[in-house]
Amino acid sequence: MTAGPVPLSQLALTAQGGRDPVITGLAVDSRKVEAGFLFAALPGTRVHGAEYIAQVLTRGAVAILTDAEGAALARDALAASRAALIVAEDPRQALAYTAALWFGGQPRTMVAVTGTNGKTSVASFTRQIWQGLGHAAVNVGTTGVEGDWHTPLAHTTPEPITLHRVLSGAAEAGITHAAMEASSHGLEQRRLDGVQLAAAGFTNLTQDHLDYHDSFDAYFAAKAGLFRRVLPEEGTAVVNLDDARGTEMRAIAAARGQEVIGVGRGTGELSLLAQRFDATGQDLRFAWRGAPQQVRLNLIGGFQAENVLIACGLAIASGETPAEVFRVLPQLETVRGRMQLAARRANDASVFVDYAHTPDAVATAIAALRPHVMGRLIAIVGAGGDRDRAKRPLMGKAAAAAADMVIVTDDNPRSEDPAAIRAAVMEGAPDAWEVGDRAEAILRGVDALGPGDALLICGKGHETGQVVGDQVLPFDDAEQASISVVALEGGRA
Repeated sequence: MTAGPVPLSQLALTAQGGRDPVITGLAVDSRKVEAGFLFAALPGTRVHGAEYIAQVLTRGAVAILTDAEGAALARDALAASRAALIVAEDPRQALAYTAALWFGGQPRTMVAVTGTNGKTSVASFTRQIWQGLGHAAVNVGTTGVEGDWHTPLAHTTPEPITLHRVLSGAAEAGITHAAMEASSHGLEQRRLDGVQLAAAGFTNLTQDHLDYHDSFDAYFAAKAGLFRRVLPEEGTAVVNLDDARGTEMRAIAAARGQEVIGVGRGTGELSLLAQRFDATGQDLRFAWRGAPQQVRLNLIGGFQAENVLIACGLAIASGETPAEVFRVLPQLETVRGRMQLAARRANDASVFVDYAHTPDAVATAIAALRPHVMGRLIAIVGAGGDRDRAKRPLMGKAAAAAADMVIVTDDNPRSEDPAAIRAAVMEGAPDAWEVGDRAEAILRGVDALGPGDALLICGKGHETGQVVGDQVLPFDDAEQASISVVALEGGRA
């Protein structure tokens, strides 16, 4: 699975003074360094990895990859050692390429998708399409590695050493196709560099992660790195043209010489023509390069049509026949925690769980659920602590504007005061019920359901824990919805 002990020069790295030690492993975490390892000392938001160089040298590191700042910070420790020093202008990118060479293998057909919302659904739908066509496939991202091979992940887009270890493991297990989520953090930090992509997709761009990115334009620029830098010139870009930044993203891809498959309502190579909704899904009419198609999707939410069409574009761009791709669409299943039917009451009211955790995602989720619901629509919303504070009142406002009733509760408060977070959300939804305990909020929401009503629990989706302080407490929205129905109806869920 790894390249095994190899000279540094075989990893396309050149050390100062021409040193060429044999490398036995890679690490970005100083605690994982062993004898013979290359340690990547990367700049961080709080501390530079070079602060740990003296420590890893005592653990047997034989090579250090860093930038000029890191080399200066550890000058004395490096001078007293025989370790090879590689100074790179962009050490994160250098590490990504090094990890790709070290682990060697990855599934032969790789695609990636970026955007604020829809990444997980698009990656999962692409994987499901491939599986329907007989390929051994996985999707990699927020929900871990799912499909024909499984492994958990701590981040949507893991750091390069973990990512390439996973991709190599998947390839070794016989996986031939993989669809990846590309987060803005991952792209900004060069984690995907070295992944060999056939195609890449763009879903949309709305306010999120402005606690990390300096501005909305910087957030867009990070996303655009997928097309400007990671996707090769011979690759294909699949772009949602209905998004406000879609035309700009298409221009970026076209300027690189990439083929572009546009997705949009009445526009693009994959053109959405019409949708018809019912209680269990939707009928979808669309056109591929002008030729009309009609399929049944057993998916809740109008926005899923765009996600499905972007997945179709990625599958086609990776070599699949369009007619065969469209043939398997009725087989698609919703992603866990994305417009997931969690429970149903005896009065035909339904409870759905969705990962919507931005103002736009909340508004979109409620609007998308509305055509499937004959009665009232109740929404439960909250906001995470230690994250973008500006979006909190916007979350409440989005829910209040679209739902018939709103309950504001705790999401993942982390280190912040939960009451203060709720108060900020309530600024946008002053008439909402405030129920701090999330389990109680779900119970009260389920109890309020009349015949034909629907409850949409927003924010945590697939997550099975709630972060309070420095603890992760077991909590699953879908499970709690079922428990609430049982509690209220005496055994029926």
